[in-house]
Amino acid sequence: MQKSRSFLVIGVMLASINLACATTDTTTNTENTQTSSAQTTLADLHDYIEAGRQQWGIPGMAVAVVHNDEIIHLQGYGVLKQGESTPVDGDTLFGVASTSKAMTAATLAMLVDEGKLDWDDRVIDHLPWFQLQDPWVTREVRVRDLLTHQVGVGRMTGNRLQFMPTADRETVIRQMRYHEPEAPFRSRYVYSNVMYSVAGEVAAAVSGMSWDELMATRLFAPLNMTRSNTSITQFGSDDKNIAWPHQWIDGELVPIARRNFDNVGPSASVNTSVRDMAQWIRLQLGEAGAYKGVQLLSPEVMAEMHTPQVTTGRSDRESAIRGYGLGWSLDEYRGLRLSQHGGATDGFNTSLVMVPELDLGIVVVTNTFTTYRVAVVNEIIDRVAGFEPRDWNSEVYDQYQDRYQQVSEERAKIHAARELNTQPSVAIENLVGRYYDPQYQHATVFMNDQGGLSLEFWDDGVSILDLEHWHHDTWRASWRNRAQREKFVYFTRDDKGEVASLNVRFTLRPALLQVGIYPTSYYRDVSFKRVQDKP
Repeated sequence: MQKSRSFLVIGVMLASINLACATTDTTTNTENTQTSSAQTTLADLHDYIEAGRQQWGIPGMAVAVVHNDEIIHLQGYGVLKQGESTPVDGDTLFGVASTSKAMTAATLAMLVDEGKLDWDDRVIDHLPWFQLQDPWVTREVRVRDLLTHQVGVGRMTGNRLQFMPTADRETVIRQMRYHEPEAPFRSRYVYSNVMYSVAGEVAAAVSGMSWDELMATRLFAPLNMTRSNTSITQFGSDDKNIAWPHQWIDGELVPIARRNFDNVGPSASVNTSVRDMAQWIRLQLGEAGAYKGVQLLSPEVMAEMHTPQVTTGRSDRESAIRGYGLGWSLDEYRGLRLSQHGGATDGFNTSLVMVPELDLGIVVVTNTFTTYRVAVVNEIIDRVAGFEPRDWNSEVYDQYQDRYQQVSEERAKIHAARELNTQPSVAIENLVGRYYDPQYQHATVFMNDQGGLSLEFWDDGVSILDLEHWHHDTWRASWRNRAQREKFVYFTRDDKGEVASLNVRFTLRPALLQVGIYPTSYYRDVSFKRVQDKP
């Protein structure tokens, strides 16, 4: 009797994915031999990773490698928190951020398999309250558009960028009716965490349970992802094996507070271990959608998720065109097709990379921002594939140092352009008041206990910045949560000379966070109109 073992092959920019034909029972012996060979070639991987971790100054990280449906490497490195001694291991929890997106897509795929949903269903047929700025776009947005970042709605939250952090998901989504899109509907790929939150709400509406419950019961439980959850509020009080995030702030690496991503949970809020992520990888490779012999997802929906739906550019490393599927970035590396996704929150970085042709999956998590993950992934692929060795760590490290120097110089130019010994055109007491923007809601400028100015968004008691006069009517506003860094704001007056607006530049993606929140080439300027003199 022959038993099928399909290898998911992603044809970059093709319309479908081919599943390889059946092999004989002798495949088992062949795969065992291949796995044994892969384990041998990774024998000194621990030493390689640890040396790089120390070179990069990463407090803690963990790595898992899956090959031929077996975990052939599972290891923690360093410590949970800088300055402490508790080590990271394969069960340590890390925030894996945007790798959550493919998991959300998988829960929707289960509903597609059950006939309760179609990828091309209109969102408003499941969420009648969903609304965007354009009524026609509102009517036409499909579930597929949400998952492929083709709605045109840009970044509102992500990394250290926050928007209404204490609001619930529906409230955040409802604010998108005021959002000016970054691009016309379906014109191009525009990454959006909030639209993935909409996808999670669709899954909740169709399934009759919350997205969090759906993930726990339909994904985590059957995959034996026993350490995984969808919110930092679900951490057990006696669970000590949880990594702390760290950031480089003002030239120093420091631990920072864990961040709650519940308001856009389906896009970014999963916390998990590399052991659990290895189970998620096993579902993707080998027999598509099967885990330990149980078919959780059909080969058809698995193929659709890994099929390119939209182009995202050309690879930095290869000439191949990159694409995006349903929660997966599709790329190529040295002639091998990849399904992958990165994840970045405040102080956590994740790389999840699968090479279907090698039946190989890799997950690397760190508790600070670096690009060292790229070197680790490439090193592992090269070893398993038998490619010519390449000093990826030195290459990536040198590239990072060059980038750091370049961005530092750009930041220095901004500082050098500051005009010294200027004064605001109005007394600071006249800046105090309430300001309003339809999408961003209220912003309040108030006098703080030190006699200076502070700024609060959303009246939530946590989104507070202190203002430092920069020059003229421009101020640098520094978040009290220093992991969020700072931004520039300025005030304008009307024709009567009265303060009329507060203008805020929200950095959507910094050039390099380790240097600071500016310089940036991707930002949004928001003008809050004066509505009240007193807070």
